[in-house]
Amino acid sequence: MAINSIPNEKVLLSQIAEGDQRAFTMLFDFYYQSLGTYIYKVTESREATEEIVQEVFIKIWERRSTLGSINNFKGYLFILSKNKTLDHLRKAAETRTSHLSLINNSTEGSYVIDSIPSIEEYSLIIEEVVSKLPAQQQRVYHLSRHEKLKYDEIAFQMGISKETVKKHMQLALSFLKKHVKTQIEDVAVSLLLVYSFLF
Repeated sequence: MAINSIPNEKVLLSQIAEGDQRAFTMLFDFYYQSLGTYIYKVTESREATEEIVQEVFIKIWERRSTLGSINNFKGYLFILSKNKTLDHLRKAAETRTSHLSLINNSTEGSYVIDSIPSIEEYSLIIEEVVSKLPAQQQRVYHLSRHEKLKYDEIAFQMGISKETVKKHMQLALSFLKKHVKTQIEDVAVSLLLVYSFLF
């Protein structure tokens, strides 16, 4: 992974280890683009890439107390990113396999197929939950998912910072994950989340 080290890395990591959010933002901004490019080559999905990058940095923040003892942060970042990406791909594959197995092993296959929501039904469920989001989060979600705008383009169009856009998107996805689960059965939940994030 061809990523340059951030200047004054050890000092910055020590500051983050002590809970310095400004230092963490600097770290995030420095590595975000390069890390996203690396992960996108594997996932070939902008939405999945954005989610994985966010998960990587959330994990770094959660483990911030250990950062001061890390001698090779790029290596640490590479391993964490690789693991998160493989987890994402594994879950997506397991979901598809589970779906096919459910259909193939049923003695009443047509009933199983009919009992699993269609893509159109998934879309309706998603849009219903999205309609419950605050106005700003709704607009960010719409511009990202439907109009395929990048975060900096959304920020420019809405007159807010790129970091605010990222925060709105993170909150919107968290809300979706939580509230969609209450509307469909467990088997359909995984399929819906794969559809939502990959298409």
